[in-house]
Formats: sequence, structure tokens, C-alpha cells
Amino acid sequence: MATETVPSPPGRVRVGLVGAGGIATVAHLPTLRSLESRVEVVGITDLDADRVTQVADEWGIAGRYDSVDDLLSSEEPDLLIVCTPPSAHRDAVIKGLRSGAWVWCEKPPVLSLAEYDEIQAEESNGGPYASFVVQHRFGSGAAALKQQVQDGDLGRPLVALCNTLWFRPHSYYEVPWRGRWDTEGGGPAMGHGIHQMDLLFEILGDWSEVTARAEALDRDVETEDVSFAIVRFENGALASVVNSVLSPRETSYLRFDFQDATVELEHLYGYDNSSWTWTPAPHLAQDDGERERVTESWRPKEDVPSSHKQQLSELLDAMAARVRPRASGHDGRRTLEFISALYQSAETDRTIRRDELVSEGVYYTGMHDSNFIYGSARLAEASPSSTKTTR
Repeated sequence: MATETVPSPPGRVRVGLVGAGGIATVAHLPTLRSLESRVEVVGITDLDADRVTQVADEWGIAGRYDSVDDLLSSEEPDLLIVCTPPSAHRDAVIKGLRSGAWVWCEKPPVLSLAEYDEIQAEESNGGPYASFVVQHRFGSGAAALKQQVQDGDLGRPLVALCNTLWFRPHSYYEVPWRGRWDTEGGGPAMGHGIHQMDLLFEILGDWSEVTARAEALDRDVETEDVSFAIVRFENGALASVVNSVLSPRETSYLRFDFQDATVELEHLYGYDNSSWTWTPAPHLAQDDGERERVTESWRPKEDVPSSHKQQLSELLDAMAARVRPRASGHDGRRTLEFISALYQSAETDRTIRRDELVSEGVYYTGMHDSNFIYGSARLAEASPSSTKTTR
């Protein structure tokens, strides 16, 4: 399937795409086209050759390949975007870095902390670096709130809620790699709530301990389909985190209670400024007029929606400056550490401190102890008289 390499126009970043599935065509290729003054898609690869041809024809991509190796050797892209199922992330990212390409990989980053550390070992000072898709921190609302927290404008952070209440029908898990530890790495904590949790940590910083419960209540999966967690942050704040794929009225909701204000974000898969509200504490505003003046002073002055486009724009800036992009390194690992600790807490029935995490064992090389069983078998063992609801 290899084709002759064609030089890109000067100044444009050469992009290779790994994976031709839905996330590539719905999110990444439209994003790349919107930034065509800065990038050029020079090649695409997927295990399904017919799919490669279909997508390449639709999007005008000249380079068509049946392996990551062929794409990298033939096109020598500056940036490799990985849109495969999670179990294929590690190998594609490492191959990209070893070729000299920067990498932008879909969530979840990889299936374990061990794999994440393997990737970091391939990075070099000044690049190439690997970054991961968590576009919800890349919007004007998140940027404004983060700055306000850093400046102390809202007082000390005290309480937070982080809810990913989504709905995935039984048919969603008919895709062979979904709902399995070896191919998806986890359930909604790993594959759905990771966006909201990443934004929670972007605003409140490092976490220090987590106490969690997780269960498979209704979907026919190896992993959980719902989890609850109580989180303590290094700054003393407490948060609750809920991740669910069982919730018919879907919402993504974050709430931050500071000494002087409550800040809320509610949306589903992406937000703009209208999704955010700032509410001053009573001691700052005694009437509607005063409340509106205070609130207006906190609202972002520009409206930049959360999006793949905004994150990719910042990544291209980082490439040009040869500096580590956001959503990589420490703050990419932080969210993966939290998910690992969440599963460890749920499966061992104890609080997990971040300083207890080690570079060995089942929760380092994976997210799950195979001796722990989720779903109806464990529920029946815990409550023999209970019955499973039929579909």
C-alpha cells in the first residue's frame, strides 16, 4: 500500500494517522482540516485496508499503509496521531517516538503505569514528547478558573464534585475489545470519566489519597460499569468522583466550592463559556446587582470551547518551541495513577495513598487483580438472596 512520499509545503507539520475508525473521522481529521495552514496529513494506516482506502479517498490522504512501521519509514511524519483501541497505544506511541516524531495519542494513554513509564523513557529533552487527548482542560473556562485558583481570587478550594454520568447500551459492549481488562484497561473510570477527572486535577492539582468502590451492576463486562471515589488533595480539598455508563440522563458535571465562590461546569461531550457558572459567596455580594458585577469580573473575556482543535493548536506551539506540551509527563501520569489507585482501593477495600504507589505489582503492570471478580458472581456471593435484574 506504500506510496511515493511528497514533500510538504514549508512550515507545515507533517502528520501521520494511526487508526481509521470513528474517532479519527469524527474528531481528528476535521480538526486537522481546520488547521490545514499549519499541518498536512501525509499518511494513514489501519489493520483494515479497505477502511484505509475509504477514509483516505474521502479526506484526500495520499499515503496509505498497512502498518505503523511502513507509515513512519515512508513518510517520516513530524507528528503521529494514534487513534487505535487502547491495547495498541503503547506500541504505536513508542514506535513514533523512536522514529523522531512527536505523538498525540487518544485516551486512555495506555493500559498501565508500567507502559506509561516505558513511553516516558523514550522521550528526549526538547522532544519528541508524547501527549494525550484530554481536550476538556483546553478551553477558556478551564483556563480562567485555573488562573483564579493560582491567584487565590476565589479563596481556598474546599469541596468538589466530579460526575461523569453517561449511558452506554448493552450493544455498545458487543465491540470485542470493550469492557475487557486486557484490551480496554478498565471500565468508565478508564475510558469515559478520564476527561472530567483530568480537568478536576488540572484545577485542584495533585491528589494525595483515594477511597473507592466499583462494581458491574448491569452491563455484561469484565470491568466495572460504575465507580464512586472520595479523593483528598494535597491542598486539603475533598472531592467525590462518580463514573457511570448506566445513567439515561447523561451529563458531565463538575462543581468546585471555594471559600468565596462556587464554580460549576455542566455539559456532555464539550463545553463553551455558556456551560460555566460562577456564584459568589453571600459575604461578597448582598444583592443581584453586586452579585452580577462580581460574577462578570470572573467570567472569561474570550470564548474558546474545549476541543481537539484547541489542544492540537497548543501541541503545535509546543513542537515549534521544543518544550513539553501539557497533558504529558507528570500531569498525564497523575490521572493514570489516580485510576490505578481507584481500582486498587475498590478491589482491596482500603484507602490508597499516592505515596504508596510502587513500580511493581499488579496495579503497576495493570489496573486490576485477576483474583477480583466484578459483576453478578461477586454480588451473589455477597448477598445470596439477591437476584440479577434481567435485561
